[in-house]
Amino acid sequence: MSLKTHQDELPTINLTPMLDIVFNLIIFFVVGTRFVGAESKLPVKVPEVSEAGKLQPTPEKCVINVYRDGQISLDDRFLTAEQLRQELAAARAQYAGLGVIVRGDAEGTFQSVATVLNACRQAGISEMGISVRLPTKGG
Repeated sequence: MSLKTHQDELPTINLTPMLDIVFNLIIFFVVGTRFVGAESKLPVKVPEVSEAGKLQPTPEKCVINVYRDGQISLDDRFLTAEQLRQELAAARAQYAGLGVIVRGDAEGTFQSVATVLNACRQAGISEMGISVRLPTKGG
């Protein structure tokens, strides 16, 4: 039986690719900071405004609840179908891409949901959805 008399070489780690990446990152950040400084030195006089308000983000889809008894709520306020149409039309005037999700009670009449969908259509909203739930497994 032969015995090993010499040790195998340990693998070496090649650091060249890592050093290349670090060097490129350093160059990127040095050049990037140069542009920030150059922009503030441009001879441009920016306009003044009397009041700076925050930009309003585009709202998520409005959720309209239709209860079993036919009541309609939007943002925790109960509305009639005409009031809903007016609210949605005003919101759509600000955000043209406004969408709605209608959540109707499963034991309510479909006529109530259809009334809400019609009010949405009259308000000019084209992106509408109906919320449903999937049946639970094993139950």
